[in-house]
Order: sequence, then C-alpha cells, then structure tokens
Amino acid sequence: MLDTYLEVITPEGVALQLPAAGPVPRALAWAIDMVARLGVLMMLGMLLSLLGRMGQGIYLILLFLLFWAYPIVLEAAWNGQTLGKRALGLRVVASDGAPLGWLPAITRNLLRTVDMLPFGYMVGLLASLADPHARRLGDMAAGTLVIHVGKQYLPQPAPIESVMAPPLPLQPDEQAAVIAFGERAPFLAPARQVELADIAGRLSGATGPSGVVRLYAISNWLLGRR
Repeated sequence: MLDTYLEVITPEGVALQLPAAGPVPRALAWAIDMVARLGVLMMLGMLLSLLGRMGQGIYLILLFLLFWAYPIVLEAAWNGQTLGKRALGLRVVASDGAPLGWLPAITRNLLRTVDMLPFGYMVGLLASLADPHARRLGDMAAGTLVIHVGKQYLPQPAPIESVMAPPLPLQPDEQAAVIAFGERAPFLAPARQVELADIAGRLSGATGPSGVVRLYAISNWLLGRR
C-alpha cells in the first residue's frame, strides 16, 4: 500500500484527504517520547534521591504521570501531538478530521495496555497492519487517527487537453472506476497513480506512466471533454 489517505466529508460538504501514518513513523515517535521520558526520570531520580524515602514517593508519582498522563495531556492540550509526534510531523485527530478531545485521548492511551500485549506492542502492530488506515486497537475504540501533518502530494495536473476513446467497450462499473481515477488520481503520489494504472492496464492498453496518461484521457472522453 503506497498511500493511506482517508477521505472524509465535512458537514459543509468539503472533502478532506487525511494522510494516515503507518506503523514505522509512529514507532519512531514513540521511541522519541520514551527517550525523553527516561531522560527526565533519570535527572529527577538523581535529585529526588537526596530526599530519602519522601523522594522515592515523589519519584513513583512522577513515574506514573510521565508514562500515563504525559501522552493524554499533551495530545489533548497540544493539538494532538507529543514531543515525538511533533518531531516526526505526526498528529492525532478524530476520524472525521476534527481536533482530538480529552475523552478520545484518554481512551486511546488507556487501551495501550491491550495494544502492548503480549509484548512489544504486538497486538497494536498486527491491528495497524490489518487496518487500511494503520490504526491500532486504541485508535479504533476512540475513533481517532494518526496523520502526517502538512504531508501532501502536490496534485499532478490532469492533461485535460488529452482525450481518448476507450480501446474497448466499458461496463458501467468500469466507466465509474476510470472517471474516479481521473478525479482523484491527481491527489495521489505518482507511484500510486502508476500502481492503479497498471491494474487497469487492460482497459487503457498501456501500463506505467503511459497508462496514467491514457486513463486520464479516457476519463476526459467519458466526461464529455472533447
């Protein structure tokens, strides 16, 4: 899967393309957050050790806050981002593209206990690989999605002047698929455009970049742009 865009329609009728983040950037963001938390704990641990048993009690409280309250508070109050997510250009949003609220932030982070099972986030990894938008179980339960911030493929301008009749008769569902390609492909990565064009190579009579251009041309013909 070369792109993981989720299209949602806002109440105003605006189509949003949400570029979902896969397991690798999310794992890297988690690692950055873990290093940051461990660094803070090490520094505070050295200072609190001077306070004896009271320092140990404070340390345990800070340990709980850093490992459980840290992601909840930052994601809910800092535009869906932790330090790691901001460093990697990631953000947690609601599945409809709305900003993350407190309840979803709490839900998705508390369910990490399930995603962590049996070790190394194995359940969460398997869930994200099986889900078309790379969501772990916590995201599915909370109705959230981790996306790339500002990562957009610049639309490749469709060659409107290029028009070509289909080389063979198309069924209604095939016509709809070609028209959908012509309308949505400009917002996909070039590699994804080629991948889709190769699937429809039988309809266009070509593959690779030539197949992309031909599908655009056939889409224009079906839309009456001639």
